[in-house]
Amino acid sequence: MAVDVVEGCRLPVLRKNQENEDEWPLAEILSVKEIPGRKLYYVHYIDFNKRLDEWVTPDRLDMKKLQFPKKEAKTPTKNGLPGSRPSSPEREVVRAAGAGPQHPPSRPPQPQAQQKSLPTKTSLPDFQVLQQQAQNGTARRPMPNQPGRKRKQPPNCGGTDEDSQDSSDGIPSAPRMTGSLVSDRSHDDIVTRMKNIDCIELGRHRLKPWYFSPYPQELTTLPILYLCEFCLKYLKSLKCLQRHLTKCNLRHPPGNEIYRKGTISFFEIDGRKNKTYSQNLCLLAKCFLDHKTLYYDTDPFLFYVMTEYDSKGFHIVGYFSKEKESTEDYNVACILTLPPYQRRGYGKLLIEFSYELSKVEGKTGTPEKPLSDLGLLSYRSYWSQTILEILMDLKPDNGERPQITINEISEITSVKKEDVISTLQYLNLINYYKGQYILTLSEDIVEGHERAMQKRHLRIDPKCLHFTPKDWSKRGKW
Repeated sequence: MAVDVVEGCRLPVLRKNQENEDEWPLAEILSVKEIPGRKLYYVHYIDFNKRLDEWVTPDRLDMKKLQFPKKEAKTPTKNGLPGSRPSSPEREVVRAAGAGPQHPPSRPPQPQAQQKSLPTKTSLPDFQVLQQQAQNGTARRPMPNQPGRKRKQPPNCGGTDEDSQDSSDGIPSAPRMTGSLVSDRSHDDIVTRMKNIDCIELGRHRLKPWYFSPYPQELTTLPILYLCEFCLKYLKSLKCLQRHLTKCNLRHPPGNEIYRKGTISFFEIDGRKNKTYSQNLCLLAKCFLDHKTLYYDTDPFLFYVMTEYDSKGFHIVGYFSKEKESTEDYNVACILTLPPYQRRGYGKLLIEFSYELSKVEGKTGTPEKPLSDLGLLSYRSYWSQTILEILMDLKPDNGERPQITINEISEITSVKKEDVISTLQYLNLINYYKGQYILTLSEDIVEGHERAMQKRHLRIDPKCLHFTPKDWSKRGKW
């Protein structure tokens, strides 16, 4: 007798395109669909990144080890009627303080005309967030709800670059309390746990999205979603794209070009003045970011888009966003290098540029938490290289050992003191000797740093930056 595999079942599934063809990791069935002649199963490999989730055929399922989902335990309620609660405590999640109930719209609102009332889709439940432990960046048991400031949720996408090889955690990554950024790791909505776009064509690149992004539902059934690489407008067919390109005058992101060296340029885009572009940028970024929830109030944000120039125009490589006003000294809200440009040094270039802006502003900065797993690696690598550069350039003073304070490192680099300290601890450089703290650079650390810097060819040249900070506390500038 055939056994039906339903949503929530767990069983070993064959992963293809692996060196070990016989790898059968445990996976959870998230969805089942029937196509003419057979069934397909959407699976999430337990303990693997969600970007590896995929549709599989029945022949890849190990039915001998099928585990059915646990039934919900019945519990009495106040009026004596039976109730139910989740059988697994890890499924219990709470909203981050300050993040009120929000429904992700099924379609991005058009600027100004629909900005007042955002459409909602009743089939998508509220996004929920797991409070994260600030001490070590790891998720702990859910925390109780806390009252927070009511505020619209902007479209933030905290991001990633795959340049670095660091693997240690240790940076505080609790969601911020103002509600401008929320974690999206632990909500239990099946729709948003599944990739909904098969392929995106962006200029000369075809991208395979890693995660869900709330593009209009009618576009999710298309084999390819076409994007104008200059204005990021999404279109349903190649013919529509070609017709659009005859009318689109943009050959670079809207906004001001504030940096150019060689073929690399940065454009500053105001989320209020260029709402449609900013919203489309966030929709694209959400395809590659799993740990952020996307909303559509772009007014409080600036977007810095990095491009590569050729004879056809300025092609988007990556971006970061930042709040116009941040009480917590955040100099990056979200950061992303698009997949075709990863592992080429562009992630560190984006990070370095964000700190160059902080230097011009005369501030120290830090990225908004939580960071993605790859974003954390990139920041840890950047901080390590930047601080080691400072330490190795120190000269002895009158034959004495060179001295420097945490504050001085922070002022030189614009890296916030907490990040300086956590990086020194991560590198294991701080030692206590004869009543005082000293920094000890071992030969391994020095040699590793020199090797890393030889590979880092892309750097920001401050002389090529033309940037004048605005005082956003004056509301007129919004």
